Amino acid sequence: MSPRRQDDPRARQRRQQLAQEAARLLATGAQHDPARALRKAAERLGVRDESLFPGGDEIREALQAHQRLFGGEASPSRRQALREAALEAMAFFAAYDPRVAGAALEGPVDAHAPVCLHLHADDPDDVARFLHDQRIPADQTSRRLRLGRGDSPALPCWEFTAGDVAFELWVLPTSALRQPPLEPLEDRPLRRASASALRQLIAST
Repeated sequence: MSPRRQDDPRARQRRQQLAQEAARLLATGAQHDPARALRKAAERLGVRDESLFPGGDEIREALQAHQRLFGGEASPSRRQALREAALEAMAFFAAYDPRVAGAALEGPVDAHAPVCLHLHADDPDDVARFLHDQRIPADQTSRRLRLGRGDSPALPCWEFTAGDVAFELWVLPTSALRQPPLEPLEDRPLRRASASALRQLIAST
């Protein structure tokens, strides 16, 4: 965005409105991915000009403000439960070098927040066969993830529920182990954790 556009009060107001609507969607659990929440917010507010879209930091600030105003801060006990469920699942899917991302690490946590695991396999059907062989009833969908600048492919994603915890298994190429995906709205690595790092987080809380 040009400096003139940034100084435009109407542009600033629109960015703030988009950030607040995206934050509301995240806080209420209607969306769990900031990029998808922003797209939904833009659709609801009728904003098509992407130069008006707020950045990730703006959405996080709006989310924190929403939580201060309406409550709904992340529950430590719920996040800990997600982390423990993630660690158990990572042992089960150890052959795919799993990494945990999303609500188990940071961001809003509610009763519907899923455990998001990144599994790494150059043949996505291998994960499908594993789920079938283990008799895990899972629904296949797809998710977009930024594997590089300008590269946001639709990746296979398997969803299932175990007990009261929802799981999302995103299948990434093995190259993503060396070059982690990027944040949905920013050019920096997405925060992820290995099983050993997650174990340390659990022990420290």
